Amino acid sequence: MQVILISGLSGSGKSVALNVLEDASYYVVDNLPATLLPQLVAYLRDAGYRRVAVAVDVRSGANIAALPQQVDQLRAMVDDLRFIFLEARDDALIARFSETRRKHPLAREGVSLEEAIQCERDLLAKVAELGHRVDTSDLQANTLRAWVKDFVNIAATEGLTLMFQSFGFKYGIPLDADLVFDVRCLPNPHYDPRLRPLTGRDRPVIDFLAGVPEVGRMAEDIRRFVDTWLPAYVRDNRSYLTVAIGCTGGQHRSVYLAEWLAERFRDRVRVLVRHRSAARRASDAGGHGAS
Repeated sequence: MQVILISGLSGSGKSVALNVLEDASYYVVDNLPATLLPQLVAYLRDAGYRRVAVAVDVRSGANIAALPQQVDQLRAMVDDLRFIFLEARDDALIARFSETRRKHPLAREGVSLEEAIQCERDLLAKVAELGHRVDTSDLQANTLRAWVKDFVNIAATEGLTLMFQSFGFKYGIPLDADLVFDVRCLPNPHYDPRLRPLTGRDRPVIDFLAGVPEVGRMAEDIRRFVDTWLPAYVRDNRSYLTVAIGCTGGQHRSVYLAEWLAERFRDRVRVLVRHRSAARRASDAGGHGAS
């Protein structure tokens, strides 16, 4: 049996994620009190359901505090338990609530939207540590849908899922990063007119960066660091580790290094690769963020 748990901040895209899973024939339950999770899963398992998705968030009230304990109980009940935690920057959340004119679940008289969002962050702080965190601040709904599909389709094997994520510092550090490496000190292909429109996944940029000794040393240093400390994260019972590689715009150097690093670890752990700059450029081109 596979169970996908969805949680996160209001306005971060939980409904988008649930719709993806429902379209993929998961049995979907929204806004379930955390204390009822084991009973629900046991009932659905006995009824023959094999793929279930459940959303649990602050709409459950004080029940949300029980979620860490319920997750531990679920891990002993099902073969494949995955947890996605969606979040976003305050400015992105405020814009989405303003656009949709929906009320924040913690909003009440005398409490501003900003205060409600901060209160929700505080309530979900321990919950966020349980899941694969995804910062949807700059993501279009279609990009979030694709990322959820990738997360669900990775092999259901034991161990940690390691994600290498490129980003641009000019857009801010991703909220979902566990380790952050700054590679802005490396030679920038942006200043070569032939390479400027390309990305770190294109052969001319790959050849350029692969030929720079400093790039090779930086790549090997990051690989060695992750390789050294990965066992410690596994011993800490971490299910997900996000390694963010940042350059100025998130187009050339960080993309190249994220892809390079992913190739070095694919034979050892489950690996995902994401490039936030592409999502940001698509958003700047006129798309709407996940909401």
